[in-house]
Amino acid sequence: MRINVSSEIGTLRSLIIHSPDSGIGKVAPSKAQDWLFEDILHLETVRKKEYDQYVKLLLYFLDPGKIKGNLSNIDAESSMRNFYKPCKPEFHNSEHVIEIEKLLADILHDSDICKKLTASVCAIEGCSYRLQQELIKSKPAELAKVFISGSMYDGNMIFAPVPNFIFTRDIGITINNFILLSKPAKKARSREALLARYIFFNHPRFQNYRDNILEIPDTIKYFLRPGEEHGEKTTIEGGDVMVVSKRHILIGCSERTSASGASEAIKLLFENDVVDKVTVVRIPHKRDFMHIDTLFTQVKRNMWVVLGSISSQEQHKGSEAVDYLSEKRNKEKPEIIQFQKDSKEKPTSFGCIEELLDDISKNDLNSQEETIFIYSGGKQFPYDVREQWTDSCNLLALKEGVVVGYDRNDYTIQAFRDHGFTAIEVADLLDKLEKEKLKPEEIENTFIMIPSAELSRARGGFHCMSMPLFREEL
Repeated sequence: MRINVSSEIGTLRSLIIHSPDSGIGKVAPSKAQDWLFEDILHLETVRKKEYDQYVKLLLYFLDPGKIKGNLSNIDAESSMRNFYKPCKPEFHNSEHVIEIEKLLADILHDSDICKKLTASVCAIEGCSYRLQQELIKSKPAELAKVFISGSMYDGNMIFAPVPNFIFTRDIGITINNFILLSKPAKKARSREALLARYIFFNHPRFQNYRDNILEIPDTIKYFLRPGEEHGEKTTIEGGDVMVVSKRHILIGCSERTSASGASEAIKLLFENDVVDKVTVVRIPHKRDFMHIDTLFTQVKRNMWVVLGSISSQEQHKGSEAVDYLSEKRNKEKPEIIQFQKDSKEKPTSFGCIEELLDDISKNDLNSQEETIFIYSGGKQFPYDVREQWTDSCNLLALKEGVVVGYDRNDYTIQAFRDHGFTAIEVADLLDKLEKEKLKPEEIENTFIMIPSAELSRARGGFHCMSMPLFREEL
């Protein structure tokens, strides 16, 4: 299996996802925010009407042999739900649309790994020794479900679920042929990080890349620092890392990625000659921002979707003294600092996000065209912030100019239409692909709209719900 990602928009060939599991259906209102959810979701709607459409779309683009000619049958019978369920005989088991629960079940067939991982999970969750011994005796597929959903085979919850596992972007990021593992900021995601480490270091798919798996260390002697939390934690999450070109990545300093986490990542990437250039984008520590991929993502070499309120192209200076004296103007402007490997010079700064993205398009990706910015909500208040909240800026590129997003972000979608894009409902597109009225390679400049009434309330878009492993080079 090949691993290589050198851009955000090269044609996608393989990725890791996680279909919504039963744990999402057990998020209680009193625990939702502790588990990093804004609301409780209706599981069957999320699965059948929303996420399943995403899976089918990915299969048509990445592994059509698994679905073509079978589209009408997959959802016709309730028994065909097993097509989406890892470890079931009817599961699609694609080599390109890879389910992380299946990877977890695979490594649990090794009794030594099973014992070690079970002991580790039980230590994190404070389980009894007897429960640990009981879990070790489980079948691999059943144990994988327990580790993710938090529930035993009879449905009894023994520890919290990890509902954020659907956001596979945050477990790690593929940078060229390296994998940088995340170090999550929130305790609710610590089990995800543990499961991911075991998978990447032990699954046969990644055996040729084990020397290329990078782990962020803790700050030296962090445990000696005063305070219960030992000061600032060293944290980094995949939503704050973007591979914008072969030798250049962006790292966000955010609510979830600390300055020390970004610094340690830069050291690792430079020492291992993964990239030559890292640009750090510091954004306010706000829940509605969360990661940099909630504020902007790439569509084409010369096109980006961006939240307008973080822009500095307009200085938002009013005519009254209070506009200056209160310092309310543009306080959400990111601070952008670029570091070069082996450079003796001071880091470079960029005045605004558009300046950085324009530089990437022209100088890293050799775009000869004017750089275009599509703004969330058409840059109209309050639609800009409303739609950013429901991930208008968090798009996944299946290939250059073909992106996947939520159908509910009307004003953003209209902005795409205004720039010559076709917007199409995923069900209509799947029907055209099945009837061979369209082929994936023929589709250009298209925004694919996926139903989002429930899924969007989980506070993550399709960029979040993907961990690309291989993209074609631009």
